[in-house]
Amino acid sequence: MAPPLLLLDVDGVLNALDRGDAPDRVRRTFAGYLLSWDPTVTKRLADWHADGTVELQWLTTWAARADEMLAEPMGLPRGLRVHERPHGEGPTGYSSSLGGAPNWWKLGAAQAVVAEDPTRRTVWIDDDLALQADDVQAFLADNPQVYVVAPDLATGLTHGHLDAVEAWLVSGS
Repeated sequence: MAPPLLLLDVDGVLNALDRGDAPDRVRRTFAGYLLSWDPTVTKRLADWHADGTVELQWLTTWAARADEMLAEPMGLPRGLRVHERPHGEGPTGYSSSLGGAPNWWKLGAAQAVVAEDPTRRTVWIDDDLALQADDVQAFLADNPQVYVVAPDLATGLTHGHLDAVEAWLVSGS
């Protein structure tokens, strides 16, 4: 049986928008952007992937660049599945074909992933989940096998979040 999926965002999740005052964070510049991450968090994610606790997949606007540029420096495995933004979606996730109406591409990607195997448990970690809560609620109500985490973009993903994910995974619910 396949392990649960973990859909992973970068900005606001791995890359926290800290002010540079968190001493345990690593900071590096990629494609002109300064990223700041907690290497103990990324190691824990990598360990989960390696031991089969979860299957990590990228669901981020960094798309393939997450695998190509960020994975190794952050201590994450290369070659993860990447979910790309659909053609025609702008950088903000609003489709010009809908006249600016909300159409968050990541929700569509998560829905497609869950539809591939509706019995597979899925963890979705994205700071924008809180901003998109109204759109996500119906999806979650129809899919109790999906667990979401919306880190604060200033602090990013923490061990407390990962403890909660681990508890959910162990609970089997």
